[in-house]
Amino acid sequence: MFHYLLKIQNKPKPHNTMNETVISYTLYLILAVSMTVWVARTLHKNGRIFLVDCFHGNTELADSVNHLLLVGFYLMNIGFVSLYLKTADEIAGARGVFEALSGKMGVVLLVLGGMHFFNLYVFTKMRRRATLAHLPPPVPPMHRVSKAHDILDTL
Repeated sequence: MFHYLLKIQNKPKPHNTMNETVISYTLYLILAVSMTVWVARTLHKNGRIFLVDCFHGNTELADSVNHLLLVGFYLMNIGFVSLYLKTADEIAGARGVFEALSGKMGVVLLVLGGMHFFNLYVFTKMRRRATLAHLPPPVPPMHRVSKAHDILDTL
């Protein structure tokens, strides 16, 4: 009987990782969604100026496109955050929570940064295309060359 009690006392207790996993998931969702909302609001507020310029002062169209871009940004990023929630490894202790959280948040921040630079690229392309039509005509040539051998003579 003493041998049986000794076995019970020395039996390793199963580590309950459910709490750490739930804590990690909760912190991840709070941080990732908060960062997504902050970046989206910043892009929405500051992107309006570029869109108004792209659409030649048509604020109604610029605001409409800006809102559609905001909705798309939310859908893509919150969808990614949701799909990236699950972790394959067991999370044990505070260190495990921070390691899992930092890895996941690092990827989310890289995706948000990528989306930000993609939006800047699109805005720049739109702005360049919109301002191209309003550029003055090119400068007329200074000299006129009539034949190909005249080009060789000038060299």
